[in-house]
Amino acid sequence: MKTFKNSGKALIIMIALALSSCEKDFLDEELKNQYSTDYFQTAEGIEDLTVSLYGNIRWHFGYEWAYGLTLYGTDEFTNANDLTNEMWNTYDNRLGPQGATPATGAANNNATSPASLWDQMYYGIASANTIIANADFVENDELRNRSLAHAYFMRGYNYYRLIAQYGGVVLQLEPAMGVVRNFERSSEEESWAQVISDFRNAYELFEGEVYTYGKGVTWTKATAGHFLAKSLLFRSSERNDSWNDSYKEADLAEAIEAATYTINARSLANDYRDLYANWTGVDSEAEQLDEILMAAPHNADASTSGRFGNRTYNYFTPQFSNFSGGWVRRGVWIGGMDFQRLRPTEYSYAVFDHVNDSRMWKTFKTVYGANNIIDNDMGVELGDPGIVMILNTQDDNTYDNFTFGAAIQNPDWRDVEGRLPEWELGSRQTEFSGSLTSNPGQYVPNSLVLYQNGEYVSPQFKSTPISNFFAGINKTDDGSRFAEKGDAHRDVTMARLAETYLIRAECYARQGQYGSAMDDINTIRARAEWDEGENRSYYIDGSVAFENNSLNEGSAAENYINSNLNMNTYYLSNPDLEVTTAASELTLTSFPDNLPDEDEAILAELGVSGAYERALHFILNERTRELLGEWQRWETLSRTGTLILRATTFNPEATAITPNKHELRPIPQSFIDGLLNEDGSNLSQGDRDAWQNPGY
Repeated sequence: MKTFKNSGKALIIMIALALSSCEKDFLDEELKNQYSTDYFQTAEGIEDLTVSLYGNIRWHFGYEWAYGLTLYGTDEFTNANDLTNEMWNTYDNRLGPQGATPATGAANNNATSPASLWDQMYYGIASANTIIANADFVENDELRNRSLAHAYFMRGYNYYRLIAQYGGVVLQLEPAMGVVRNFERSSEEESWAQVISDFRNAYELFEGEVYTYGKGVTWTKATAGHFLAKSLLFRSSERNDSWNDSYKEADLAEAIEAATYTINARSLANDYRDLYANWTGVDSEAEQLDEILMAAPHNADASTSGRFGNRTYNYFTPQFSNFSGGWVRRGVWIGGMDFQRLRPTEYSYAVFDHVNDSRMWKTFKTVYGANNIIDNDMGVELGDPGIVMILNTQDDNTYDNFTFGAAIQNPDWRDVEGRLPEWELGSRQTEFSGSLTSNPGQYVPNSLVLYQNGEYVSPQFKSTPISNFFAGINKTDDGSRFAEKGDAHRDVTMARLAETYLIRAECYARQGQYGSAMDDINTIRARAEWDEGENRSYYIDGSVAFENNSLNEGSAAENYINSNLNMNTYYLSNPDLEVTTAASELTLTSFPDNLPDEDEAILAELGVSGAYERALHFILNERTRELLGEWQRWETLSRTGTLILRATTFNPEATAITPNKHELRPIPQSFIDGLLNEDGSNLSQGDRDAWQNPGY
């Protein structure tokens, strides 16, 4: 076994990590120590190591770092009452190079250390380096090119993640022998050059859209094209303005070319709901969509679960079991756990057109059914609404005199015909007996509204001391779990075609080609429109996978039916709107002038002016509407130089964020302290300080 490590503390690379045999599911992350390095100098060994690369990417979604590194401290999400990773959102002094433990001020031992990503990405890099170094041992051209394409892509992707967070990093491009304790930190310019080179190589080597290891989770030329475009855009963006002038023109042109290949090679899903909400179980159609360019693969086979399962279902859901007063109990029949980590900001609601943009209502979960009766005198039956969240707008005065946070006398639940509907739920068709009513006055045990008297009042409900009552998003819900806190079984989408359109649109905007940018944006917005005949009050999420769960029997089956009512608060949230099944309209007719009202309000609050700045911030708004919660917001804002502005404007908890510091993460102190000079002597204090990012 070859190892590349820094004093056993950080930057540890184990070449055989995640090695899996082609005879097993490629998710197998079993460590096979019986293989010597000679095995990696055979065609079979190189193929095994290539397949194992897919296991490396699952680390990103195995624990609290999934959201701490990517979503906290931005304009979209803030912390709720759970403070596990609070420092990543508030940017206080606990976010430092020393780590994140109770000894350094963390709330508990589950907090994410700044060393987490730094350590882990080099595992995949080590495997990629071995494949690249030993590729000539593979005589078959097709197999050799396939393995090299995957290796260059993995190395490029892992370095992309490192540089996006830390800036310039250690570029280790050869397999390392033994213990290495003297490294050089490359500049950000040198680091991006390496990432772009790796993605270029992958882009050239992939065999078009050939699904070598299974459609839906396999990297192809389109995947490489997406990330090549993304890395070129990163290099030409504001964070690198001190050195990137000579690259911008060529980078944007090449990024457009690569993105165009990906756009032409793949197709968008027809319905936004199909991407996440219609997840019916392991390997379902939602995981096979042509739109998906990269996913972290998972399944229900315990023998292939490896070290990191999918725990993302924990993080987007409010603490419903607590604030509901017991009316809504949690369980595997509800697709998410109530860990209350990620509370949407006011911006994340306000950025949507609440009437015409279906993405809002296909993403936010606003109704929970009562699955437990607490007070028989209230007239609530099992399967009635137990929690109702009304997502109204600031200019709505309908609910100014209502009392929220506890009970609400429910005003007029309506379906298209003003009567109790029949909904087709997979193979089950149920007529709800009390979940909807055209009769005002139904008692709802727990309720929320966003605005009263023009004031954003949502955080005032259930504050202990921070609100744990909010509308969570449903992109990770999984009703296939076998235990309440068990691993999820669904893949995690890491890249999809809609973002490719937005990447190309941003490149066009940076070139001043606003008409071309608008065309790409309108392609995305067209899918977001309500279709003719569509029921706007219908809702579904990954809880529906429970229908195919072996646990779906007896009381569990009843709990599933009573908890998941397949409706939203669309009409309660838009109380002046008549019930309609007409198509909606979101097409931009000018750009970047005369933007939709919701965007003009946001740009005014940000103080944004000028054609390019208006275009950039509109695209950032559109990325929220399309990609909310999809594990990349922090890097996007850091890349565009907008992190400080948008976090301070829209995230009330990000009180300690500091310019010229928090656009990068701290380099782990454990790594710096383990470094030696080439002669084996310790680094001077000045040299150690030079390794650290500014401000830490």
